[in-house]
Amino acid sequence: MQQPPPAISDYALIGDLHTAALVSRSGSIDWLCWPRFDSGACFAALLGNPQHGRWLIAPAADVVRTTRRYRPGTLILETDFETDEGSVTVVDFMPRDAASSLVRIVVGRTGRVAMRTQLIVRFDYGSIVPWVTQNHETPCELQAIAGPDRVTLRTPVALRGEDLTTVGEFHVAARKSVPFVMTYRQSHLSRPAVIDPAQALSETEDFWTQWSGRCAHKSDWPEAVTRSLVTLKALIYEPTGGIVAAPTTSLPELPAGKRNWDYRYCWLRDAAFTLLALMDAGYFEEANAWHEWLLRALAGNPAQAQIMYGIAGERRLVELELPWLPGYAASRPVRIGNAASAQLQLDVFGEVADALHLARRGKLASSETGWAVQRALTVHLESIWYEPDHGIWEVRGPPQHFTHSKVMAWVAVDRAIKAAERYDLEGPIDRWRDLRRRIHADVCAKGFDENRGSFVQAYGSQQLDASLLLIPLVGFLPASDARVRGTLEAIGRELIVNGLVLRYRTADTDDGMPPGEGAFLACSFWYVDNLVLAGQHAEARQMFERLLALRNDVGLLAEEYDPRSGQQLGNFPQAFSHVALIVSAYNVSASEVRPAEQRGAANEGHS
Repeated sequence: MQQPPPAISDYALIGDLHTAALVSRSGSIDWLCWPRFDSGACFAALLGNPQHGRWLIAPAADVVRTTRRYRPGTLILETDFETDEGSVTVVDFMPRDAASSLVRIVVGRTGRVAMRTQLIVRFDYGSIVPWVTQNHETPCELQAIAGPDRVTLRTPVALRGEDLTTVGEFHVAARKSVPFVMTYRQSHLSRPAVIDPAQALSETEDFWTQWSGRCAHKSDWPEAVTRSLVTLKALIYEPTGGIVAAPTTSLPELPAGKRNWDYRYCWLRDAAFTLLALMDAGYFEEANAWHEWLLRALAGNPAQAQIMYGIAGERRLVELELPWLPGYAASRPVRIGNAASAQLQLDVFGEVADALHLARRGKLASSETGWAVQRALTVHLESIWYEPDHGIWEVRGPPQHFTHSKVMAWVAVDRAIKAAERYDLEGPIDRWRDLRRRIHADVCAKGFDENRGSFVQAYGSQQLDASLLLIPLVGFLPASDARVRGTLEAIGRELIVNGLVLRYRTADTDDGMPPGEGAFLACSFWYVDNLVLAGQHAEARQMFERLLALRNDVGLLAEEYDPRSGQQLGNFPQAFSHVALIVSAYNVSASEVRPAEQRGAANEGHS
């Protein structure tokens, strides 16, 4: 009988700013893309599918207790295994060097523990079995090659082939260590240089502790903010500055469901929140790299702007299904690529404009190109803002006139006007002022339901939507406005289930949850931010601390959380969830930094 897969929250993240891997509590690495986040050169496949790739290092005997943690402020994972024979720690990390490498060091703590390793190398998303060769000298060197891809494994452990896998057994005694170093390199290149595991560990720890120690503004939850910042840093593709939404694809919004998407791309929607979180924490180098990536990705005809791009700005993100993969917990189909990249989503115009406005206010590197791009996008928006779109949730049904989309169209025009006024930039300001007024009036007339006393998901709809929580956060209306207060109260009554905010309600189930997904975590953080703006600080703090309790044991969050099962759902870890956590932590804390007021332009007036 096949064992159920580990819970999504059973995984921890390691990475080298070029790619990332997920390590389970059992000591198995079950997901790794080399040499890039979105590469098809996968050494491992989807979580819980060992036949399609894994790398296990664990005690051979039954484990009595497992605990794990990150070294403070780093992406170095330590997993402790206790057995009747003794105890060991497996240290997992990826060095920051020119080669893409993964280092695992087994350290003996007490006794003498029998260990085993199983390596199943599969390229191209688990579909290709490579040709494996090895020497039998000390240290052992294994080469796995298929087409353009090669991984090299070096270890003092004697390895052998067994049923298209590589296995080995060894013992580790107290105060002794056994290293494993795996390196990816294209198959036509020479063998990779030898890495000293101990030196690589020391250098990796120095890098991360120095980086995390630069956080400029403290919050009331420093550990949670630091872990979220480190996670966000890990999702940055350093060569370009692009930030992937998550390092995984097709982890489901509901196990055995069909809402399984590829998140290894850069969403423009994340731009403003991400920029604000990085700048408020003092990470201006990363913020500027993200800002510059944004401008490069958008360069070209504004009519061809997309809602997401590849990590280097690639536009062709063709969605494919991989029928040979069974999916996590039988969640099919498994997808790579993302067809939503071709959708019209008007809100991204506002997110980009707000990000560029925040960049100017933060005195990031500016250029004539930046304003030229923003102006061209605004001019294009003039001709399309009134069209229906697919909205922030990327619905794969007919387009609608989503209220949030129109609000963000207003934001795009509003920020263009402010940029021209404050920085003496050239643009048709009078025309834009008239457009801003018309969009604002349109939203207030068609997106607000007088009978309900709240804004609604789409024009003519009766449904609420958590994206309406962004209305005061982006400065469309102040938090004191009766319509904003009514919307907050309505969402509190109708979209909160077990203390978490749903995106919206579809056909309800008996337990009040919509079919097909859990609660989208960012929405609950937006609710916290609204409580702060409404002056309900005690309630905001209480809800924020409840959200912190949903993190897994090493402080990571997925896209969603299912109150029914108590499990995290969706791609993992999710950048947007951690960005929202950082922003809310600063909003709730007794800090000089209040992102809700910064982005909401509370002191800039409303139109």
